[in-house]
Formats: sequence, structure tokens, C-alpha cells
Amino acid sequence: PVMPQPTVLLHTPDAALVEALRDSHAPALIDDLAGLPASIGTLEPAAVVIDVRHDDGGGHGLVRMLERVADPAGDLPIVLLADDSCPETVERFVAESRLELLRGVTAESLLAWCETTLVSAPAEEAEPASQLRKGTGDEARTVLEGITRRFETNTLKLKRMLSELEVAARHDVTILLIGETGSGKTYLSNLVHEVSPRRDEPFLHVACGALPRELIESELFGHVKGAFTSASDDKEGKFVAARRGTILLDEIDVLGPEQQVKLLRVIETGEFEPVGSNRTLKNQARLVVASNLDLQPLVEQGKFRPDLYYRLNMLKFEIPPLRERPEDVEPMLEKFVAELAEKHGMAIDRVDDDVLGILKAYPWPGNVRELENVVRRAVIYTTDGVLRSEHLPPHLLAGQVGPTNDPTVRLSAGRDTGNTLGSQVALTEKEIIEQALFQHEYSKTKTAKSLGISRVTLYNKLKKYGIQ
Repeated sequence: PVMPQPTVLLHTPDAALVEALRDSHAPALIDDLAGLPASIGTLEPAAVVIDVRHDDGGGHGLVRMLERVADPAGDLPIVLLADDSCPETVERFVAESRLELLRGVTAESLLAWCETTLVSAPAEEAEPASQLRKGTGDEARTVLEGITRRFETNTLKLKRMLSELEVAARHDVTILLIGETGSGKTYLSNLVHEVSPRRDEPFLHVACGALPRELIESELFGHVKGAFTSASDDKEGKFVAARRGTILLDEIDVLGPEQQVKLLRVIETGEFEPVGSNRTLKNQARLVVASNLDLQPLVEQGKFRPDLYYRLNMLKFEIPPLRERPEDVEPMLEKFVAELAEKHGMAIDRVDDDVLGILKAYPWPGNVRELENVVRRAVIYTTDGVLRSEHLPPHLLAGQVGPTNDPTVRLSAGRDTGNTLGSQVALTEKEIIEQALFQHEYSKTKTAKSLGISRVTLYNKLKKYGIQ
């Protein structure tokens, strides 16, 4: 069957625009904006186009009319066609509402807006593109899959986190991700965006720690010309550029007190002002906030506002470091070998058994990012289709661990040449207990059994070494 063309209501004296839509849409022209609410109810259009280029009333009367028009329209896409003389009152109204403003109007730009909007709008009501697949049994993997990426885990703690994160992604809520450098915060943030109803809108990453503190506000909120010495032109900030998409604010712990206040206001009300401007704009994007550090100690040290902390902490997701999830090393190895072999044009037929043992014994201070780089090196040095331990970096084979913020990571992971299945790690008693706890998902019963000691003995040692 032939699909009916979507109806587009237009208020414009420009006949060329109406004609431009006839091939792919059903334009319905209305002369008087006062009759627009009734027309919306009768015709149930897919979109509304209002030409404001010919308004000469300063915008105030038009804004009052738009308020009446936008209210009954509900979630209906509405675009205003404007030129450089668009009244400031109209621009402010659009910025504070869900309406859109299209400048430099041509038949092609209007047609492009209609096509983009009418293709992407139904996705907001559709079921999320995500698939959270939960296997059965303790050994089964849980996979959260988006459009271009997937996250899979065998670790119990991460299985629960993925389930909760998938639910949060479907709702309009601010999400806090805590995890060490390289643990996958940016990857998960992208995945949150892909499995959310916002997936067809932009995803913007703001690395707060890479910006001078005095420029962070300009990057987020934008600025007007002359706001500071180097502000030679108006700049659109990330909160405007993201539209209805997702913004990742990485390294949120570097924000100063004044910036924290402004961020809290954006989270609670959506409101902000560009630097140097008195105009209040409205953020429509979802925020994902990330930090390498737990924020609670920063609150206790007076470096992070308690009100912002409690606002973010309601939906906090902690990504455990790779050394606490050895069960995930094997699927990551498989994934990286396949991806990197294809990228570098290499043929990898198999991976020697002892490679996995070595990788599992290493504590990965650089987390998933370090593992990916190690596999990259091994792949490019593989010449006969078999990835062997000799292709791994020398520092890893020698048990030399790079810098880390975790004082418990002190590994001498040299391989035992008499044991080709892996390396034996020389650890203190405390470190052995910690590793066993990690491996058994903090089950004290399983940990005690694996160590060959009683639960009472284990509890005494936990108390002795101050292990939480």
C-alpha cells in the first residue's frame, strides 16, 4: 500500500515554500494564526511551519500568539522561519521553549528540516533501540547493545549495573558515572545515548579537565561578543549545540564552586545564561556526569557542594576497575582481537592459551584502555596467524606495573616459565585475600573456601588488615 504523505501546516505568504513541499508532503496553508489550534485538532498535522519574517510588530504580539499556539500543539514539531531581523523577544521565546528557529530560509532548507524532523520524531515514541540480553546461569554474559556499540560482562556487579543503567537511559534523568581512568566511562556514556529516545540527536563530550577553568563556562553556556578579551564573536555553548541530545561532562570534580552552582541550576531548572548575557536560555539535553574520583571525600574536604553531590548521587553508577572483573578479560580479548585484526588488515586464527592466563594475572592500572592498547600491539606483531605471549609488551611479561592511584596494586607479575598456562603472582597475604574477594564477588563463604580457611579466620584477617 502507498503510505499517505504527512500533512504540514504552513502560515507563510511565500508560495514557493508551499510548492516545494508538494512532492513529498501534504501542505495545508492557513492565513490566520488565530485559527491554527483548531486546524491542528482537525487535520492532525505531522509538523507546523510559521513564517515570522514579515512580522513588523516587534515580536510581542507574535509571542502571545505563539504561546497560545504552542500549548495545544503538545509534542508537535513547530519551526519558525526567520531572518536576521528576527525580534529578540521571539528568539528568547524559542530558546525557552521546544520550538525551533530556521534562518536563511530556502525551499531546500525547509524541505530538509521537514524530512529530518518527520523521520526522527517517531523514534522518540518508539521502543528503545537497546537490547539488554541476560543469559541464564552464573557464567552467562549480560550484553547491553546500542546502535554502534555493545557492552558485555560476566561480572555479577556489572550485570546489575547494566540492568539499572538501561532503565535510567530510557528516562529523562541526569546520570553520574564513577570509575578510574580507562574504565569505560566515555564508552558507557555513548551507549546510554544510543539506547535512549535521544539517540537521533547529537552526543557531545566536554572534557572539563582539559579546559582552563575560566573557559569552562564559555564552553558549556556560550558567550556573547565582548564578554571577555578574546570574545570577538558570539559563541554557541554545548548546552545549545546539543539540542535534545546528550552531553557528557567528564572530570566534573575539577569544577569550581561558582561553576558547580550554575551546573546545579541547569540540572534542576534547565536554565542558564551565556557568559556576558542577560538572556536566560533553556537546556533541553540530558546530562551524563563522570568523574575519576568518588565525590563524597571531595564534599568532606569542602571541594564539592553537598547539594550538587546529593542531586547527582541519586543515580550513581560505579564502574569497577578491570582488576576487579577478571571474568571480563576473556570476552574483551576476543572483541579487541577481532576488531583490531580487521582494522590493521591482519589475519588472527587463534590466541595461545597462556596469553589469557598472563592477561588475567595482570592488575591493569590503565583498565580497559590499557588492555586494548596491549592487544593492539600484540595483533600488529603477529605474523603467522597465532597471537602468542611473546607478542605482549615486555613490561607486562616482566611484571612491571605502570602508575596507578590504587595503592593496593603492587604486582610482581613475572611469568613462571615452568607454568605455560599463566603467571604466578607474588602477593602479600592481604593482597591474596583482596584478589580472592574480587574473584568471588565479595562472597565471604566462597572466598574462605577458595583460600582453604574457615569463615571465622577470614573475618579475623579482614579485620586485621582493615579490608572493607
